[in-house]
Amino acid sequence: MAQSVQPARFSPTRALRSAGWLGAVGLALSGAKLFAGVGIPCPWRTLTGTLCPFCGSTRLGVSLLQGDLAAAWVANPFVLVLLGGLGLAVVAWSVEALGGPALRPPAGLRSAALWSTVFVVTALGFALVRNLWQ
Repeated sequence: MAQSVQPARFSPTRALRSAGWLGAVGLALSGAKLFAGVGIPCPWRTLTGTLCPFCGSTRLGVSLLQGDLAAAWVANPFVLVLLGGLGLAVVAWSVEALGGPALRPPAGLRSAALWSTVFVVTALGFALVRNLWQ
């Protein structure tokens, strides 16, 4: 008889570690573009000629490194909003990891399937609108 697999219990330190790796990769890519002029072309744009939801993320990172929030918004508002949300999550996870209260969304908003759906629909909608108005 097959046993059901239980998802791993949430760990704020594991979440902070993952966010740290994401930040380190983003900082490295943006820093390489800013200081050495080296960037990675978007595979989607190379193949299709259209913008994916993440196109402009390196320019966004360079703009943030230069302290230019307006240019970061122009480069990719979708990713900038995601980064703001991640920043809020990092603060909440840090509070919990340091022994403070667990700051969680209401029970009805904790579904991974819900957030995955919201993310995919929003990303596709952003890409569609962005490519139509380009």
